[in-house]
Amino acid sequence: MTNSTGKNGERTRRVLDEARGVRAMVWIIAIMLFLTVLGAALGLATRNAAGALETQLVGRATVQIMAADPARREAEVGRAVATLQKLPAVRSAALVDRDELAALLRPWLGDDGADPELPIPAMIDLELADDTAAALARVRASLQSTAPSARIDAHEAWMAPVAGFLNLVVSIAAVLVLLLAGATAAVVMLAARAGLDAHRQTIEVMHMLGSTDLQVARLFQRRIARDAAIGAAIGSLAAIGMLLLVSGEAAGLGSQLLGGATLGMSGWAVLAMLPIAFVLLAALAARFAITRALERVL
Repeated sequence: MTNSTGKNGERTRRVLDEARGVRAMVWIIAIMLFLTVLGAALGLATRNAAGALETQLVGRATVQIMAADPARREAEVGRAVATLQKLPAVRSAALVDRDELAALLRPWLGDDGADPELPIPAMIDLELADDTAAALARVRASLQSTAPSARIDAHEAWMAPVAGFLNLVVSIAAVLVLLLAGATAAVVMLAARAGLDAHRQTIEVMHMLGSTDLQVARLFQRRIARDAAIGAAIGSLAAIGMLLLVSGEAAGLGSQLLGGATLGMSGWAVLAMLPIAFVLLAALAARFAITRALERVL
């Protein structure tokens, strides 16, 4: 019984091994998985970067004292800090040191940014306990009486275009993954039908010997699932290797924004599930294509 089963398994493998379209599918799925893993990693890392950026900016604001006269500017700074520290909507208010401002402006102004005669606005860093628009409006109104030249800007508003761009990248990555999944299913269905056409006479004999459409479909399904698993392993390993290389290079840049673009444990778990999902997709697509073709033709 065991020997007979082994011979039958060998025959089924031989039937599909002769179908070149099915064998070529290994490399097609490898390429599809390579692109899918990279696209999914891009979307997941960008989503994490957007979340980290939002966490850093939410509830943060900057007050600029714009008075050109140094004496007036210093007086307004003192009154503004005192006013802000008394407001319940403000968790903390700290004056940014002029040397720090000069360092920030050095790429544009050079050493002239440290000139005490240069009318650089004073800046106060705020952390808000209430980050709603109404609370920000109350803080702005309170400053008008004590520091008329003050201007308050929420960090979140500054970076809204960047956040919008990051969300767009996430959406594009999601669409790309879905398109690749659809293309993979289409390739599998074409390969399964090619195998069916290549061995139509053999399958007719199998039907005359009592094989059902479901048994024939399972034959193709097992072989295609095996080829899909091989291709998925090749493509996924290649993509993970490239991701590790890129993440190492990004870490060396020291960028805070890129530093937030990490996958995390959940991201790596999603990437690990992609090959399994694609193998299941390939098996289901093959079964669907073969059963539909057999219903129409045989």
